[in-house]
Amino acid sequence: MSDKPSVLFVCVHNAGRSQMAAGWLRHLAGDTVEVRSAGSEPAETINPVAVDAMREVGIDITDQSPVRLTWDAAEASDVIVTMGCGDACPVFPGKRYEDWKLTDPAGQPIDVVREVRDDIKDRVHALLRELRP
Repeated sequence: MSDKPSVLFVCVHNAGRSQMAAGWLRHLAGDTVEVRSAGSEPAETINPVAVDAMREVGIDITDQSPVRLTWDAAEASDVIVTMGCGDACPVFPGKRYEDWKLTDPAGQPIDVVREVRDDIKDRVHALLRELRP
């Protein structure tokens, strides 16, 4: 890992979980960690309920867009965190992997999305402690 570690969050649509995780890491780490997110089958737009849930805690993710997972993005990342994409997420030898089992917020009411958001926050805090001892 270089002086500035890089983290890639990957879920299927890159519209909910991975966007919220990236938002949390950017918010908590500032410019000390390079943050990426991507999807194996990206949606057209970010889940509006995920946007609302993040807005409630003062984090604006409206400037982000779902993007397709690329070999280059994965190869350039020190840590790859997958969230429910299973076999659609490729494995890159030599990378640190974490698989976070999280409810997919797609189609869920705001109460469920808040729980997912808060779970992600706790996991991002733990990851950040490991990246910056």
